[in-house]
Amino acid sequence: MNQSQKLQQFINNHLQQIIPLQREAALAGWQLQTEGTIEARDRSAELRAKTAAIYANEEHYQFLASLNPKELEDEVLKREHSLLLRSFRTGRMTPEAIQNIAVFSADIAFTFNEHRAILQGKEVTDNELNAVLQSSSSAELRKEAWEAGKTIGENVVERVLQLAVLRNEEAKRLGFRDYYALSLYNQEIEEERLFEILDHLEKSMDPLWRKYRDELDKKLAERFHTTPEQIRPWHHDNSFFQTVSKGESEVETLLTPIDPAKTTQQYFENIGLPVEDLMQKADLYERPGKCQHAFCLNVDREGDIRVLCNITPSERWCTTTMHEFGHAAYDKYIPKQVPFLLRRPAHTMTTESVALLMGRFTHNPHWLQRYTGASEESIVRLAKPARKAALENLLVFTHWCLVMAHFERALYANPHQDLNTLWWDLVERFQRVARPENRDKPDWASKIHVASHPVYYHNYLLGEMMATQILHYAENTVLAHLPESDRLLSPEFGKYLQNRLFAPGAVRPWEEWLEYAAGAKLQPDVFVQQVERL
Repeated sequence: MNQSQKLQQFINNHLQQIIPLQREAALAGWQLQTEGTIEARDRSAELRAKTAAIYANEEHYQFLASLNPKELEDEVLKREHSLLLRSFRTGRMTPEAIQNIAVFSADIAFTFNEHRAILQGKEVTDNELNAVLQSSSSAELRKEAWEAGKTIGENVVERVLQLAVLRNEEAKRLGFRDYYALSLYNQEIEEERLFEILDHLEKSMDPLWRKYRDELDKKLAERFHTTPEQIRPWHHDNSFFQTVSKGESEVETLLTPIDPAKTTQQYFENIGLPVEDLMQKADLYERPGKCQHAFCLNVDREGDIRVLCNITPSERWCTTTMHEFGHAAYDKYIPKQVPFLLRRPAHTMTTESVALLMGRFTHNPHWLQRYTGASEESIVRLAKPARKAALENLLVFTHWCLVMAHFERALYANPHQDLNTLWWDLVERFQRVARPENRDKPDWASKIHVASHPVYYHNYLLGEMMATQILHYAENTVLAHLPESDRLLSPEFGKYLQNRLFAPGAVRPWEEWLEYAAGAKLQPDVFVQQVERL
């Protein structure tokens, strides 16, 4: 057999092992997130460990490493080889480490799911805390709600740190500087380039950011009858200052009465990408013991795709539901003809780009008119402030992502340092949010991504950049012949998404995918220029 035949035989044998196990593990993970029982936690840990153990096989890694990609017969096979080689190189952890990582990870997820904050002596959900931060005029109540939302960090911090140390030990044993470097290698991202992009965004946006923050602190000071110097984290509308502080928002007024699930289903139906079948499988509303966040899970790459939300009538959940079903549509419309290993999004950041693009539409005047039933006159009046709010969101979110990326790199560089202080140093540097006085708590550990989805957050920011390029290309090239009001609401937009973004699966590396989908490789300045139009 030649090398191509040997690799194909290896892949066939590998798939016989991995496909049923991945499906079982995904279903166990879904049960953990939706039911939150101890039995689900233990089952998820068990199957997560079994799945990881497949990639710890040294003999299989050595076989893959021995193959010369130049001798493989076609590009698809080369791509499968490249991805497998990375997975086996980084997966060769010890059996003890694999077991411990699986147990810690499932236990942290379980803790997040069962945790409910206490506010004024009453158990409350994250949605209820968010409602206080968005609407209350009482600084005292807002502070209490903000602090209540951080208590989960104290519950999980020791396990998060143990995980970080354990991951680092294994990463170093495998030849990486730390787990952060290993993760970026596995994601096909060059660390130096990533932080060059982040530094470029910070410097390019700095004048606009300073101006925006000064104006925002003045507005918040007026709203809460204090001074700009006294503005603290709880004066913002969400606990991490990830999005703009809205106060009274006309977009919120338009979106609150509509049904996020029904509207999302209608939108995807109208652009020719129906998701009704996925909506029926979804778990969309709050209940005790359930994960309070939102995600999309592709169970088997055969059509079993599940979305979890915690919908309440709000702008936030309209945006989030559109976002999560952006992920789901991407997964659904990758053709079954794509080989199993490549039958997934090209990269985490590419599926985030699609989801983030869908989430932006809730501030698009044409989308708002179509799906809220607002009059043309009100939409004309709203167009400019809605566009301004959308750009402000990108500006705010960029600086939040800078905090996350720098913090996680520093966390894995030295998990034993004073992380509580480091967190607020970075928040003050990038977000210009003053730290609370005399506070020394692991507020960083209350962010579920740090605890349960490590070295992930940069994908959101890169995804936003991609979404900007995709949107510009679609509107000005593919859909330019349509009236502006119809471009992103038409079946032609759905066809473009399906044929250029979804159909390739992971056959192309992420930047080649972007060039194929949107005509150019990643261009950070296009994103900067968009935000500067604020």
